[in-house]
Amino acid sequence: MQDPAPLTDRAALMRNRHRAAISAAGPALFLQEAAADEVLERLTEVNRTFTEVTIVTGWPQVWQARLPGARVITDDETLQLAPQSADLVIHAMSLHWANDLVGQLVQCRRALRPDGLLIASLLGGQTLATLRAALAESEIAVTGGLSPRIAPMAEIRDLGGLLQRAGFALPVADSTPYNVSYATPAHLLRDLRAMGESNALSARQRHFSRSAILKRLQDFYPQQDGRIAALFEVIHLTGWAPSDTQQQPLRPGSAKVRLAEALGVDEFNPEASKD
Repeated sequence: MQDPAPLTDRAALMRNRHRAAISAAGPALFLQEAAADEVLERLTEVNRTFTEVTIVTGWPQVWQARLPGARVITDDETLQLAPQSADLVIHAMSLHWANDLVGQLVQCRRALRPDGLLIASLLGGQTLATLRAALAESEIAVTGGLSPRIAPMAEIRDLGGLLQRAGFALPVADSTPYNVSYATPAHLLRDLRAMGESNALSARQRHFSRSAILKRLQDFYPQQDGRIAALFEVIHLTGWAPSDTQQQPLRPGSAKVRLAEALGVDEFNPEASKD
């Protein structure tokens, strides 16, 4: 029995990034830059000095000035990470293209020393929701069918559980929305190409989109004051490699002080109120 095709065509993804990098205008890395700045801000809140830092990214130039001493590796399916080789791993804005997201997290966890930190950023499920809907309506109107055009992205409610599955302690997932305004849908699509975020799905059509679909896209994409809005949801994941030195949750029933007493309020007993 044949294995199913992977979600992402890695060769196409690398071509998209390369074309963005060598384009005359250069790559559009404003989301990468914003996510990197957010990661650095979070690190200032961690009471820890990290000495062995590895960054997983498709855009190393974003990190060269920010963490110049860090080791930078590409986001291959098999990461070039030795076991317990780092006390901080940053997985920067590429997990949404991973064919095995949990596998990538597991590799990062194995690369961390006990009590080492992972900070990962990726595009989340709300990203480009309006474009996704408008493209679907446009394609149905022109061809009567649908084809894969925007990669499915994980929802924040699921990602904390994936961190636990990968073996991380103290998992946290939160998101930052970025609302970007464009003159037309064509300008948005051009920006996506400049980001290296064009369609790299294995199941994508292997020919250019019919011009009629792109022309109808303008009809289905909501406008406000003559412009369109695009939402990019950047999700940040934080998890720690397990360690005996970490704080552990108390066993249920082991508390020595009643919650009402700790809060300085009267305890309500529903059974007693029936009398």
